[in-house]
Amino acid sequence: MNGYVKNTSKGVCIDIEGKIRDIYHFIDHLKQNPPKLANIDKMNIEDKKILNYKSFEIKHSDEEANGFTFISPDIGTCEDCLRDIKNNKDRRYRYPFTNCTNCGPRFSIVKKLPYDRILTTMERFEMCDLCKDEYKNPLDRRLHAQPNACPNCGPKIVLIDTFGNKIICNDPIKQTIQFMKQGMILGIKGLGGFHLACDAKNKEVIQILRNRKHRPNKPFALMMKDINTVKKYCYLSEEEEKVILSNKRPILLLNKRKEKLPDNIAPSGNKLGVMLPYTPLHYLLFEEKIEVLVMTSANVSKLPMVYKNEEALEKLKGIVDYLMLHDREIYMPMDDSVSRVILSEQRVIRSARGYSPIFMRFKNIKDIFACGSHFNNTFALSKNENVFISPYIGDIENVETYNHFEKNVYHIKNIYSINPKIIAYDMHPNDWSSSYVNKQNIEKIPVQHHHAHIVSCMVENKIEDKIIGIAYDGTGYGTDGNVWGGEFLICDYKEFERVAHINEVDMPGGDAATKEPWKMAISYIYKTYKNNIYENIPLGLKDKNIKVIVAIIKNNINSPKCSSMGRFFDAVSALIGFKGKVTFEGEAAILLENKADQNEAGTYDYDIEYINRTHRVNTDKIIKGIIEDINQHISDARIAKKFHNTVIDFSVKICGIIGQKHHINKVALSGGVFQNEILLKGIYEKLVSKGFEVYIHKYIPCNDSGISLGQLVVASSKAKG
Repeated sequence: MNGYVKNTSKGVCIDIEGKIRDIYHFIDHLKQNPPKLANIDKMNIEDKKILNYKSFEIKHSDEEANGFTFISPDIGTCEDCLRDIKNNKDRRYRYPFTNCTNCGPRFSIVKKLPYDRILTTMERFEMCDLCKDEYKNPLDRRLHAQPNACPNCGPKIVLIDTFGNKIICNDPIKQTIQFMKQGMILGIKGLGGFHLACDAKNKEVIQILRNRKHRPNKPFALMMKDINTVKKYCYLSEEEEKVILSNKRPILLLNKRKEKLPDNIAPSGNKLGVMLPYTPLHYLLFEEKIEVLVMTSANVSKLPMVYKNEEALEKLKGIVDYLMLHDREIYMPMDDSVSRVILSEQRVIRSARGYSPIFMRFKNIKDIFACGSHFNNTFALSKNENVFISPYIGDIENVETYNHFEKNVYHIKNIYSINPKIIAYDMHPNDWSSSYVNKQNIEKIPVQHHHAHIVSCMVENKIEDKIIGIAYDGTGYGTDGNVWGGEFLICDYKEFERVAHINEVDMPGGDAATKEPWKMAISYIYKTYKNNIYENIPLGLKDKNIKVIVAIIKNNINSPKCSSMGRFFDAVSALIGFKGKVTFEGEAAILLENKADQNEAGTYDYDIEYINRTHRVNTDKIIKGIIEDINQHISDARIAKKFHNTVIDFSVKICGIIGQKHHINKVALSGGVFQNEILLKGIYEKLVSKGFEVYIHKYIPCNDSGISLGQLVVASSKAKG
């Protein structure tokens, strides 16, 4: 068969001539056996005039108006390339930038479409003759591999100290390994940015890293040599093994085996965040009998990941001892993805390298830009029924992250020529997005936070009917001006009705209460006992400044009303032992989950009230039951599980009430609290046993990273015309 193939900004165009049976065989083969990284969204076939092509060729790419070719995420090193770097007779032996069409950098190096080398950060590296031959050879797996390179013509590694002085050595990678064995902390430039790396068996250096990075408790991610090493230190199910070995190579949360690695990797936690090597450089770091490395994102707390060489020298001084750099520019920085397996399926917590950007088709969607959330931000854009969800941006709490957000928005709009007509945003009047939205001269549509949560779950599961949505998270601005987060909604893509929630309590000091869970504990105790509060304070809270908090609540001084499940978890965690301040998101709630005794089957009493046409869970009896158990010296582990069981119980009971009243048997679960495995499994399984159809997240995170998708679809449903 003769003709041509070419990339266009609309997709791949193939013009082919031959016998009819051969053409049909070709089409069938393409559908059934596409290239490893190909995702054929749709295939248009048409008859054309015979032009009598004399050969088959690969033509130069075209850029077409209104094109929307999806860019592949960055992909982990394939087995073929891994064999190349291990083969001492191969010209790419130990070359840290080895890749082919089946693996390597994609989104992080693309400047513009179509995806050609001259439009990536590999443009500056001119291929040598041998690489050019591979690049042009239809029988070679490096045919048109845009980042193709070798030691003679590609990027190179250099090792420097924190003053920028080059370390003279025969092999920078082997020297890096020696430094880590000696207890040094290295800044290592990888695929999407820098990591801070050190020997994960060295408790002292891990503590030094914690001190330098001002990260007292948040678990560090680990990179392990191979799957056998993972099994040595963690329990691994069949599905978990499949996920961690996939070419996406996420950080996977796994149950750790006891007393194997230093406890300050994940203080007070029973899980480890583990990934396998995903670039040749990472594989080479495990050559000299290193088994496990701390491999955490190189950033100062709350700031974006460092990804430029000069930036690393400036911002990582005082944290690292040495820097391993390379000269392949990262155009779009990319964090590591985080995932876990619950109910025998993968649940993505942070969608970034390997998973993002996310693309999907959605019929009748308008051209919209959705800003996303304040925390765990992603944004979403749509054009011609194509929906794009950005990689994880982070918490927009400073200028640096806001600038990172704007850079990503500009890049995606530019790369796909997207000119949205509508902007969707969180309805909170003081949200970070307000100033951004006000600058846009297009139709503006605010979207309620929890409505967006439930719709994101509906869209992922292709549900268009009215549904009961349980939205459990930390905070979200409600239509009544209060802080929501323990909500039961009936909703479709356009509208929602709040039909139930947990009772409201005061948040003494406002946002400050999210950092100090004991304040929420006092608020719940005060609501339960009012002026008898002091006789009912557990021993563990008696050293706190309770009178001040009670005065703040009584006088309504900066104490917004709050129905948040996240804050309820914080309060109970503080009641049974969480001390001090929260140092990372969800810390108190995670501790509560980790403490829970899986064998405990008991629950606490509670009341479901019906007030102003809304069902409400009265938590007073729950708090009384917990305090009674504390006074009777019932173990924290049993109390923690009884609390989980109680939330599961009333969640299912309320769904039963709502479902019967409104004749709805479909339920969607969304919100960051559903990262809790006990809660997600418990509510899901009990609802299913009651005959409900239950929908949960898989690739769209249940936390606020999924908000942008929900905002986009709600805004499209509400938009004029």
